Amino acid sequence: MKIKQFYSYVQRARHDLWAAFELLPDEVLSKTMIPAERFRCIKDLLMHIAAVEDSWIHEDILRDTPVWQSALPQALQQDGAFFADTPLETIVSYHKAVEQSTKAFLETLPNIDLQQIVEEDRTIEGILWHVMQHEIRHTAQIALLIRQQGFKPPALDLLWFLPLQG
Repeated sequence: MKIKQFYSYVQRARHDLWAAFELLPDEVLSKTMIPAERFRCIKDLLMHIAAVEDSWIHEDILRDTPVWQSALPQALQQDGAFFADTPLETIVSYHKAVEQSTKAFLETLPNIDLQQIVEEDRTIEGILWHVMQHEIRHTAQIALLIRQQGFKPPALDLLWFLPLQG
């Protein structure tokens, strides 16, 4: 599977997850469920997923200003902060802005050397695969947190997004 195709799956699964969030009480998304210094609730994880995509693509690959500088209030412009009190709409809006920017970048892939080393001996291709895999791992974590609170998460496995053959 190619990078753009896989990102399309990640994007579609992300949208299904966002739709499921609209059916959940805010307390489910904001509840501290992980006893850790960072990423204690679903909203923290959502913001982290968007910030990682934003940072790797804009700061490391493009050497450009990250989306968060224009899309988020100053108080929210820090990875690792706590976002339980942040409205879901703010987090999703930021993630949508990152997504649009990422899609525009992915359109330029035919003109980019994916083996170019850009950060700590990492290639552009490696970073892009990392960003997508990173989201999938945290999405699984979010699905578990939803289930632990008595709700059913959407089906997010790749299999459900692949076209049927035959």
